[in-house]
Amino acid sequence: MIRILGLLACLQLSFAFSQTDTEAIADSIKKEFHSVRKASLLSAVVPGAGQIYNHTAMPKGKKKAYWKVPLIYAGLGTTTFFLIQNNNLQRDLKREYNNRISGTGDLDSRFDFYDNQGVLQLYTYHLNQRDLFILATGVAYLIQLADAAVEAHFISFDISEDLSLQIRPSVMSMQQAGIQFSFRFR
Repeated sequence: MIRILGLLACLQLSFAFSQTDTEAIADSIKKEFHSVRKASLLSAVVPGAGQIYNHTAMPKGKKKAYWKVPLIYAGLGTTTFFLIQNNNLQRDLKREYNNRISGTGDLDSRFDFYDNQGVLQLYTYHLNQRDLFILATGVAYLIQLADAAVEAHFISFDISEDLSLQIRPSVMSMQQAGIQFSFRFR
């Protein structure tokens, strides 16, 4: 009976050690591999998620990607707000112009100061502004997507002081002077 209990205890103990060894190996693989594709995909699905993913993978002294998330949402929110405002105004102006031309429907009191040509010009202006803010929203989205991908590439980039560049004068041949560039990795 004691032998069976001892055997079970040894099996459990070896299983526990093998499980922690496996977890340690998995953790080291996780730390070494940082997926650019995953950062880009996360940022494409939820803006700013790629930056947070990059922040968690950075070494302790280099963590700096999380501060971009409020800027991303400010940019996307601002451009989306103005897009919606201009879309609503151009829709109201179109309805106002059509009601004035047909002579039916209610007229909006906001546009009483404008004649038909003025309403048409305001409509064109807000239509162009809406299109501009559609473009601006797309650009803000693409910039945050590119930022997540570029940041993911630089997670393991070495910028330590062990890298150096030396520029020295040198003689190329007996009659030509030149410059020698030396990269040194210490």
